[in-house]
Amino acid sequence: MDLLLPESGLIFWQGLIFLVLFILLLTLAWKPIISSLKEREQSIQSALDAAEKAKIEMASLKSDNEKLLKEAREERDKILREAREAANRFHDEAQAAAKKNADRIIEDAKAVIQTEKAAALRDVKAQVAMFSLNIAEKLIKKNLSDDKAQKELTDAFIKDLKLN
Repeated sequence: MDLLLPESGLIFWQGLIFLVLFILLLTLAWKPIISSLKEREQSIQSALDAAEKAKIEMASLKSDNEKLLKEAREERDKILREAREAANRFHDEAQAAAKKNADRIIEDAKAVIQTEKAAALRDVKAQVAMFSLNIAEKLIKKNLSDDKAQKELTDAFIKDLKLN
């Protein structure tokens, strides 16, 4: 049993060595260990703070990007709307110009037709007058073959001329 129980001198020297080592560790190692732990804690905290700041900044950038994307979509829609309106306006103007041009062509054609109709009527009247004169001349020659009938017809024409 002696082997299991230490002697008092051994306990004393172990206690003394423990106290010396404890004091040495307290003075020499404890402060550097604590300071390095504090530095590590501060670096971890600064990293956490930087991560939180980056997270907030990313959220801000995300909202800014969404805002810019929304503005870009609105601008795109506005440009498309304006382009459609311009195309419709151009189409309407082209239709109006084509209708105006067609109306002008129709009016010109009507005027040409009217002029041609008037010229044709004049020609027909002139031909009818010529035929009438030819027929009248032949009838008069046949009916007025003697001098007495010619004299009577001439007198009748003279009377009609004075009345008018």
